[in-house]
Amino acid sequence: MASGEVSHAKVNAEVAARSAAELPLGAVITNSGRISAARYPGDTPSTPPFSKKDLIALDDTLKAASEKALVRFSVYIGDLEGDPEAGARAVLAKAPEPAYGTLIAVSPNTRDIVIVSGSEVSSRVNDRVAALGVTAAVTGFRQGNLIDGLIASLRVMATAAAAV
Repeated sequence: MASGEVSHAKVNAEVAARSAAELPLGAVITNSGRISAARYPGDTPSTPPFSKKDLIALDDTLKAASEKALVRFSVYIGDLEGDPEAGARAVLAKAPEPAYGTLIAVSPNTRDIVIVSGSEVSSRVNDRVAALGVTAAVTGFRQGNLIDGLIASLRVMATAAAAV
């Protein structure tokens, strides 16, 4: 999961320590709240099959959107087993500062896109803003470009959330 950089004073050391204890060997939570992980030589990459350029563009957009809207935007690409919204909420709950977060969850196999928000930002990233984000993402997805769709969605939602 990628995550933008926004910090809030309400996050305490206990939450950070609990989250760090749940990480796999070789992974840490950086000062900005991002998860950085190393892998051993010969291990298969655990990142999505996107180019480095695409991942950098997505990361830059996550950071810019998070700073603009004061919302910790995150992206999840993978299966959302069962109820897609419940799966997205479970993923958001594992993200840093979930109360201040908004997750764009994409399940490519079932063609679901779900946007869920934490309790502290749900008034700004509401159903209307989420619908704008889905509409922006679908255009890129239809052209076969997942990263472009995610970037468009993040930009639209950040602009709309910042205006509220």
